[in-house]
Amino acid sequence: MRTVEGSQSAGGFRFALVVSKYHDFVTDRLQAGAVAALAAAGVRPDDVTVVRVPGAFELPFAARRAAASGAFDAIVCLGCLVRGATASGEIGVPITFGVLTTNSIEEALQRAADGPSNKGWEAAAAAVEMAIVSAALHPGVPSR
Repeated sequence: MRTVEGSQSAGGFRFALVVSKYHDFVTDRLQAGAVAALAAAGVRPDDVTVVRVPGAFELPFAARRAAASGAFDAIVCLGCLVRGATASGEIGVPITFGVLTTNSIEEALQRAADGPSNKGWEAAAAAVEMAIVSAALHPGVPSR
């Protein structure tokens, strides 16, 4: 039996961080957490592209465009919804969501605190693992 599982070593993989500017005092912290997680996984700064969009509802469109470019192994979407929801679609590359849906700004800030419990960190760590799984399952993609 063959088991495909990601690891937390992603040197050479390329990531897009699609970040909502709305509630930037929260999303900037999520972005910092995601960047820290990618760096901890061995991703070079040159292999990370940050795409800033107006709000959480623009995340899926920008993520689709980033995916369609073929330039990324995984995409991390980061935003903050204090009340509401956003849709996601089926895309050909992994897209993880670190979008916070909270009851208050205080709760959002707790989820954007420094360290591995930061939801931006968690979303980027999931993207690292999924990029590795995706590469392992995609025919013709050389192992890294």
